[in-house]
Amino acid sequence: MCPVCIATVALMVTGATSIGGLAALAVKQLHARADARELEPTIQSKESKMATSMQSKPDRPRAVSRAEWLVARKEFLKKEKEFTRQRDALSAERRKLPMVKIEKEYVFEGPKGRANLRDLFGNHDQLIIYHFMFDPSWEEGCKSCSHLMDNSEGAIVHLKARNTAFVVVSRTPLAKIEAFKKRMEWTFPWVSSFGNDFNYDFHVTLDPEKPDYEYNYASAKTLLAAGKIWFPKGEMPGLSVFLREGDSVFHTYSTYQRGLDVPLNTYNFLDLTPLGRQEGEGPAQGWIRHHDKYPT
Repeated sequence: MCPVCIATVALMVTGATSIGGLAALAVKQLHARADARELEPTIQSKESKMATSMQSKPDRPRAVSRAEWLVARKEFLKKEKEFTRQRDALSAERRKLPMVKIEKEYVFEGPKGRANLRDLFGNHDQLIIYHFMFDPSWEEGCKSCSHLMDNSEGAIVHLKARNTAFVVVSRTPLAKIEAFKKRMEWTFPWVSSFGNDFNYDFHVTLDPEKPDYEYNYASAKTLLAAGKIWFPKGEMPGLSVFLREGDSVFHTYSTYQRGLDVPLNTYNFLDLTPLGRQEGEGPAQGWIRHHDKYPT
């Protein structure tokens, strides 16, 4: 079970709500190596009660006439259009960022055997990699990363039409990846970085003993003290983009934390609703489960 998932379990069971409390609970659970699966019936029961309570006292919008609603909607549309223009400008600026040539040789294990970073492109010029949290000691992948991939799998099949490959990379051995992928009924490409430095070099595996102890372009020690990450050592999520020229591979972009909101269409849909994400004071995605673990 991933540290974020364990932290969520601890939060729900104890009723703690602060980020600092979450960090302490996560570390405590990690050190205790608690089996979160044993707590799942209790979690689901509490989760159901929390959802019922939340729905009984929602912050609903006020009811008005259609004419008054239309005035408000058109006024808000101006802000939406401005946001869209700003987002387009930001994307254009992102495309102009410089890039760095990858000099280190990374060898991954996939269902078709060993492959280097260049091989992951296939015949395409662009490559998107999602860094999926799956520590070698876990028996299943992170539930939040699973949520993101549930949201993304349908879109991935269209990327090749725009000269772009998509591959998921995790630090656990391939056998565990294959078993979990089969359980979740996914079909996207997924390879193992077990035994190489890929996760460390792209700052999605934290290790205080490594020289570059950082996450999201900031000191991991500082983030930990501020409660912005939940544990001092282990797996974190991220997404990285690469471009190839011939046999040369260049790193163009990586994003972490809220930068991963973009492909989360569950949240994009919820953000359109009057009740929004309905996460309250708990941790972001604290309500998320593996899709085969929701109460029926």
